[in-house]
Amino acid sequence: MAKQSMQDIKRRIKSVSSTERITNSMKLISAGKLRKARKLYEETHENSLFITKTISELFQTSADIPTKYLDNSRKQEKTAYIVITSSKGLCGGFNTNVLKRAQEVIDSENRSPHIIAIGGKGLEYFEKRGYDIYSSYLAAPETISFLESEEISGPLIKMFDEGRINKVVLIYTAFVNAMEQKVTEKTLLPFRIEEEKTVSGASQKTEYEPSAEVVFNYLIPKYVEMELYASVIESATCEHAARRTAMESATDNAREMLNMLNLNYNRARQAAITDQIIEIVAGAEAQN
Repeated sequence: MAKQSMQDIKRRIKSVSSTERITNSMKLISAGKLRKARKLYEETHENSLFITKTISELFQTSADIPTKYLDNSRKQEKTAYIVITSSKGLCGGFNTNVLKRAQEVIDSENRSPHIIAIGGKGLEYFEKRGYDIYSSYLAAPETISFLESEEISGPLIKMFDEGRINKVVLIYTAFVNAMEQKVTEKTLLPFRIEEEKTVSGASQKTEYEPSAEVVFNYLIPKYVEMELYASVIESATCEHAARRTAMESATDNAREMLNMLNLNYNRARQAAITDQIIEIVAGAEAQN
């Protein structure tokens, strides 16, 4: 009986050891990808902030803004949701948190939405629930180019201009630090003007050539494209951070299990040795 138990424990030790090596390797790979993705995210984030700030200042210093781009300028009837997930698993609650938040936002609208799924997990989730999938992007998020983000956002901007959709909402995971990520909801269109300090009189006399409408018709699509691109890169950074944390936790758990299994194996071996000694002693006493 003890022998059989020892064999079972050895098989489990071998299995858990194999798992520990895999999870540790995945942790190291994710750590390397995280460093690269974080560097790209920081560069992209700076550009995105600059463009967003510039457009916000233009909105606040101009009286000739096209009303179609302003919040509350139209009734909300049909919303397009850009949901960014990963195409792979083993990243903890990364995908679950995004999809849970997206479902809550969609349910609160009580309307049939357009879904733009960036990431295979999001596409799979919404397809199973019968949502209208307008478009999808299934490659690794960090591989997306600015041109591809333009191809994704371009049709949405056209639909918004034509009145077929009245709102574009981006739901993704924002990077706080390597240990913390936060699901974020951002309205890309219509544009929301944040309350800021009063700008100078010189800024209020801004002139646009050939006209304010032409300038804003050019800037708003660029803003949407840049925000989408930056958010995909940020989400990819969060994915690698979440996977590294998940694999580190799995590796630690595997090592704890190995320690316990080794302890049980040693106990079983000692019990087997003790049984053998007892049998020898009992046999010797029986001969006497």
